[in-house]
Amino acid sequence: PETTEAAEAAEPAEASKTAEKPAESEWKTLSLADFRNYQAEGVNEKWVEKDGVITLTEKGGGDIITKEQYGAFEIKLDFNISEGGNSGLMYHVLETEPKPWQTGPEMQIQDNAAGKDPQKAGWLYQLYEAEVDTTNPPGEWNTVHLVITPEKCVHSMNGTKYVEYVKGSEERDAKVAASKFSKFPNFGKPTKGHINLQDHGNVASFRNIKIKSLD
Repeated sequence: PETTEAAEAAEPAEASKTAEKPAESEWKTLSLADFRNYQAEGVNEKWVEKDGVITLTEKGGGDIITKEQYGAFEIKLDFNISEGGNSGLMYHVLETEPKPWQTGPEMQIQDNAAGKDPQKAGWLYQLYEAEVDTTNPPGEWNTVHLVITPEKCVHSMNGTKYVEYVKGSEERDAKVAASKFSKFPNFGKPTKGHINLQDHGNVASFRNIKIKSLD
């Protein structure tokens, strides 16, 4: 049997191995303090945060972006859209163009029943449609989970997978070329950028915004 002295000598070595193991990136919860308006400093007063809920209270607040940029990442959040309302969650947004949607792909957010846009909640706007719809109506929360990596991008809503695609693939580039985004040469090209919450002129609320870098 191993002596006590030998066992004690082995413990620091084991502890050292554990310490050397790289820690997995942890989820970070975002508050309104982690955002600012697109191409601006600070946040418009029409965006407010109360009891952990970030709300665009009326039209004119402008899009807000995370202060940090993300390449490969996971994001989870809950959204609650107003009746007939429309909003969006964009990623890999850069401030090189007049509008954030001219660089960043958008996961659509809207009231699917009364909203006027044919693009439904959870879809990758104008590019990938979902064959399912588990979206809750206005007044109820919806939980979104996006995984964005060079190998695969997945949108899920309320625990149901909506769409999957590869950013920069021939298939996706062909879809971009056939869409309104073909007019914007930098659309979808960045591999790292800001997360954007859209002001589409309607009241929209967000909570439990959590992000984890996968880089």
